[in-house]
Amino acid sequence: MFVIICIVMVAIALSFVLPPLLQASGAAAENGVKEANLAVYRDQLRELEADLSNNIISNEQFEQDRDEIEQRLLEDVSASTGTTKRGKAPAASQNLGYALALAIPLVAVVFYFKVGNQNARTAPPAGEAAMPAAAAPANGAGEMTPDRIAGNVAALAKKLEDNPNDGPGWAMLARSYSQMQNYKEASAAFEKATALNPNDANLLAEYAYALSMARGRSMEGPPTELLEKALKLDPKNEKALALAGNAAFSAKNYKQAVEYWERLRAIVQADPQLSQTLSERISEAKRLEKGK
Repeated sequence: MFVIICIVMVAIALSFVLPPLLQASGAAAENGVKEANLAVYRDQLRELEADLSNNIISNEQFEQDRDEIEQRLLEDVSASTGTTKRGKAPAASQNLGYALALAIPLVAVVFYFKVGNQNARTAPPAGEAAMPAAAAPANGAGEMTPDRIAGNVAALAKKLEDNPNDGPGWAMLARSYSQMQNYKEASAAFEKATALNPNDANLLAEYAYALSMARGRSMEGPPTELLEKALKLDPKNEKALALAGNAAFSAKNYKQAVEYWERLRAIVQADPQLSQTLSERISEAKRLEKGK
């Protein structure tokens, strides 16, 4: 018990000291993941253009696939614009953090053996039994396998049958289905979630996307109406602006698409990659508008 208490106290001390010194590594990892995602999207676009040049796919298929790739790019990159960007901490700070991580436990042990009263440790009560190792969780790592995720989603759906007025629960279920690409189920769940929370612009935009995917990537009709409602509630909603621009472009309403994308570009101008993608789409829409 004494050893456990010592470990806990040292861990508490490290929790105050290490995070400010080592936070840069997390930010660097996040930036690395973002850059890797952007590289994947660029490769996919290049492959798609090559397929079009080699007449492997039609122009219509090219536009549909390109819209889907760029939509995923817009969603992934714009999601990161709301987070605070941290500069890289000096190498000296990180080295100090590693040094403290080693020094604090060592100093604590040396100090105890120098001035501590080792005889003061109390023996455990006679009737107290140690917890058997078998009592530990079978899956300590808590790994989320596809089957476990599906089971959790099914359990949530079952729970909502008994509590149909749980708006956040329906939203969570809808997003889970959408992540699993079960867009029909996602649309049904989004319908219930938006009925309980009709003034959430993000929720309406997500509903529009899931519904369009369930309808064969068609944004005509209800998906577009949902986006219009979302933008009335929040004219600067990034997801709704991106989707509305894609919907207008697919409907060959290039002037409207330019308007939506220019509004979005003004919001995300701090992100060079996203701004460049939007500028390219805007230039293409303007060119097509002139050719009408």
